[in-house]
Amino acid sequence: MAERVVVVGGGMAAVRLAEQLVGADVRLTVLADEPHAPYNRILLSAVLEGTHSADALTLRSPEWFAAQGFDLRLDARVLELDRDDREVVLVDGERIAYDRLVLACGSIPTLPPIRGLVRRDGTLHPKVHPFRSLADCRRLEHSVVEVRAQRASKPSRAVVVGGGLLGLQVARALSVRGVLTEVVEGADHLLAGQVGPAAGGVLARDLRRLGTEVYTGARAVRMTDDGVQLDNGALLPTDLVVLTAGGRPSTALARRAGLMVGRGIVVDSTLTSVTDDRVHAIGDCAEHRRRTTGFVPPAWEQAEVLARVLRGEEAAYDGRRSVARLRATGLEVAVLGDPRAAEGEVVEVTNPIAGSHRRLVVHGGRIVAAALVGDLSRVGLITQLYDRGTILGPDEPGQLLLPEAADAPTPLPDEAEVCACAGVSAGEIRACGTVAECVDRTRATTGCGGCADVVRRLVGEVGPVRVPVG
Repeated sequence: MAERVVVVGGGMAAVRLAEQLVGADVRLTVLADEPHAPYNRILLSAVLEGTHSADALTLRSPEWFAAQGFDLRLDARVLELDRDDREVVLVDGERIAYDRLVLACGSIPTLPPIRGLVRRDGTLHPKVHPFRSLADCRRLEHSVVEVRAQRASKPSRAVVVGGGLLGLQVARALSVRGVLTEVVEGADHLLAGQVGPAAGGVLARDLRRLGTEVYTGARAVRMTDDGVQLDNGALLPTDLVVLTAGGRPSTALARRAGLMVGRGIVVDSTLTSVTDDRVHAIGDCAEHRRRTTGFVPPAWEQAEVLARVLRGEEAAYDGRRSVARLRATGLEVAVLGDPRAAEGEVVEVTNPIAGSHRRLVVHGGRIVAAALVGDLSRVGLITQLYDRGTILGPDEPGQLLLPEAADAPTPLPDEAEVCACAGVSAGEIRACGTVAECVDRTRATTGCGGCADVVRRLVGEVGPVRVPVG
């Protein structure tokens, strides 16, 4: 008899798990708490910017789930987990039985300690906008239009609180929309969670060149009708405040159910709860080896491993592969592993005038971490060397930091993954034969279509190689 697998959460990890379970002997139910079909959260800032429509972000439609025999429930909010009876309890009282439960609850935004952010009635100040979901994106987009209409000829202003990947994406999107935008980051440089001061300095310089002011080493402490006050005494007049200062794993359901929770839901190498072998966790809410991840590629890797486990195969997640990409007009950043803390020999080149920074951490002849800002022409090759643990020659680390010649061949073997969004390999792209077909394929899966340049190169057309990392 087919096992009943219930997934709590309808995000990107849940969709990848469903894709990997096509054809498996399971009865899959996915409980998504949003009213929309699962979508690509990576590209929300592109919707705000206006380069993508919200519909283009859909990963898998309800019709796709139905065609696979899967039950997708939208706007399905979970109240409790009943581990004794192996049932999920919805807020409307419905109880859904499971043999295997997968928690893919994602993360929830954290509110920074800013006085006046929350009003006495418990609601946010009308100028304040969190940015985590499609609903958040639409509300902010509506406010941008409304503010611009109210201010007539005067430019509208926004303050983005948080200088991480999401904050920079939102800041660039607002700037492209014509909003005068300022970024406030409490750390001493941008992207402090992923890169060092040299790379953060290059990013700050690039943002200022693009018209966005940056305040690092400063914290927003008070919200007034006049604007945002910083702890250094500065007052930033603003019409909008966007909160992108991070989130935390969504673990409330797991805690109430008695599962072991640290920062996230504690799982072993099979993504199984250490408390209950019938419960699993993947994505932002999972904690493996005392680490949680807020990036999509590790979540997808976890989903693929768990799918094999649910199929009865041997599989294990080691948590070593971590790739993050900043997707913003005029800014290019890719981070592999943890280039700040990884142990090894460091090869680094910074050119703040050209707006580029490259850092490789090499241990035992292998790339164990990397940070690339600006020119990403070598990111495809570096990612493959990192993923495979390829031993480099004595001169290769330095050569990898040099800009790639425009007419250089693309050194990607057929099995190399070109688009982490869609899981498309170089061999599959070469087999397609046309640019349009391949780009349509990635766009249909992710709403991205960002592989167009590398597709053109691989099918013999002229074009620079810029490989998305996901």
